[in-house]
Amino acid sequence: MSRRRGEPDSVVAHFDGLRQDYAFTQSSRYRRRRSGVAAMGSGADYHIRHESDYLRGIEQARDLERNDVIGGVLLERAETNTVQLGYNLDAKSGDTAIDKDLEARWLDWAEDPNQCDVAGELTFHDMEGLTFRSVLRDGDTLALPLEIGSLQLAEGHRLRTPRNAFRRSEKSKIPVHGIMVDEQRRHLEYWLTRDDIDPSASLNNIGDVVKYAARGDDGHKQVFHLCHPKRVSQTRGITAFAPVFDIATMFEDLNFANLVRAQVASCIAFFRERGEMWTPPGGDSRLGARETTTRPDGSTRLTEQLSPGMEVFGEKGEKIHGFSPNLPNPEFFPHVKLILTLLGVNFGLPLVLVLLDASETNFSGWRGAIDQARIGFRRNQKWHKGRFHTPVYRWKVRQWLAEDSALERASRRDGINIFGHRWNLPIWPYIEPLKDATADNLRLANGHTTPSQFFAERHGRDAAEVYAEMVDDYASAIEYAMKKAAELNGRRSGQPPVHWRDLLRLPTPQGVTVDLDALLTEKEEPAA
Repeated sequence: MSRRRGEPDSVVAHFDGLRQDYAFTQSSRYRRRRSGVAAMGSGADYHIRHESDYLRGIEQARDLERNDVIGGVLLERAETNTVQLGYNLDAKSGDTAIDKDLEARWLDWAEDPNQCDVAGELTFHDMEGLTFRSVLRDGDTLALPLEIGSLQLAEGHRLRTPRNAFRRSEKSKIPVHGIMVDEQRRHLEYWLTRDDIDPSASLNNIGDVVKYAARGDDGHKQVFHLCHPKRVSQTRGITAFAPVFDIATMFEDLNFANLVRAQVASCIAFFRERGEMWTPPGGDSRLGARETTTRPDGSTRLTEQLSPGMEVFGEKGEKIHGFSPNLPNPEFFPHVKLILTLLGVNFGLPLVLVLLDASETNFSGWRGAIDQARIGFRRNQKWHKGRFHTPVYRWKVRQWLAEDSALERASRRDGINIFGHRWNLPIWPYIEPLKDATADNLRLANGHTTPSQFFAERHGRDAAEVYAEMVDDYASAIEYAMKKAAELNGRRSGQPPVHWRDLLRLPTPQGVTVDLDALLTEKEEPAA
């Protein structure tokens, strides 16, 4: 905008400011000035460029879990609702016999700590919970597939970059706290410190780390890096406590301060008021045991010690007032509720899940909060299986193919996808069993879903497996009922026969009725 002759500069600046597209891009005394904001923009790794600060943040998050009353609870709730009892493998190679063989191999490996864990301590389900929890708490974690067939877990603080790693001759490689990436941000190597390194020791030499190539010669991943980046330019993960770290710390301080106030209040039972008419007593009015303390200036002070149940008599001209403060004050509970709500939403947890208490809302509010939380849990489950479960399964299948020539030959048959599989994710029970089950029946009856999808979605199981179990169970029950009915009829000669249906009342589909009299009578229709 050009300024007219005689027009003040302030008017031009005012109208120029009105043309700004977004007010948040301009400074204002009402707007908090944020630190670490680059004027020309920056990648996500810029904000964690100092390795010492990044590692210190991981340890602070771990201290929140270790020592704070709410930090560990948030991680426990998120892990429990997401991982639950584990993810179930459903092999989909295209051949039933191969599927059963692969599933049997997987269960044998996953449930045996000696095969699954290089340390021989953890099952695969244990690793599921640990890896998910580590990503929330630390930001990321590693799983190393070993040639012996076991997994080795490594925590994120072991990813470090030595000081002499910056070489001018390798400008195409960019080290980001132990991960070497190229110009396309493709992970090349992972540098892990040895497990016995002193946390306070400096890392100067590149020989102090062990290098793991991100991929092998065949292009398959050799390191499973679990993290949940929020930006495409983010190499390392960030703890979920980062946005609410100060709030979580202040919550602990607030609780501690109120506990101290309550202790102090419980120690003081009365106040003594001495007016103008009060005169010092002639003798020594002793309340209890005494203690003499020395002040910094050298003078002494006599302190009376109080005890529970003590009876105090006022002196002449002295009034005694009882002391019974309202602790905690009424504003304390709404404030704590707000803090817990803010902490919970950063982990996808509504207040009713954080506290395991739904008294603050009605049933509709509780159900709505749980439904929304489950959307987040489901999303985290899909991320977790993509980063951990699927790579691990594909790695194990490649090992089995190398070890078993028969399986390798079967994998080359037409129509066989040896790596095909599905993870049946954990599900949650019905909130209102009758209504929810009715809705599921309507979906199945009207073709809104398939039985296979329904059993995978609701129960985390394969439909063929469910049908097989149902048929086998009913067959066993019918066979046993028929046997017992025959025994009864053999002992009751001349009496009305007992039908096996009298002994086994199988459930009938909704809306279907069975006339047992007609079945027992079995009268023939008269001839025409």
